[in-house]
Amino acid sequence: MKCPFCGSDSLGVLESRVHAEENSIRRRRVCEKCEKRFTTYERIEGVDLIVVKKEGKRELFDREKLRRGLIKATWKRPVTLQQIEELIDEVERKLRAKETKEVKSWEIGNLAIKRLKKLDAMAYLLFASVYRDFRSLEDFAQELAKLQEDEVNKYD
Repeated sequence: MKCPFCGSDSLGVLESRVHAEENSIRRRRVCEKCEKRFTTYERIEGVDLIVVKKEGKRELFDREKLRRGLIKATWKRPVTLQQIEELIDEVERKLRAKETKEVKSWEIGNLAIKRLKKLDAMAYLLFASVYRDFRSLEDFAQELAKLQEDEVNKYD
């Protein structure tokens, strides 16, 4: 492993914690060269999940791909990287709990979008605009109207 800031491989571990579901270990590390700190996660690799895309193509489930999409949607929003990691963990846990190891891409999107909606409405809209392939401002306005209706109904 190398420091993400300077590339040095001289690292120390400051603290290790087992994640709540005990399927990962979070480590706070420090670079002995530049003295910057960062976090890493270690996970047990499970059975590979196969994602079936809309057009029928199959590929391995990629946490990084989901993480990138969520980070783009939450850019400059009050959502922490830890919340994103927890969201991804929950999505992956639900997918692995299924009897089949093949999942449709829309299932992953639905799981992520439901949790994101609870975290931040704006981030949800941004993610939904890509995931649901909004083509116009009208599509955006319809989704916003649904969000506003949900918010009003929450207090009824």
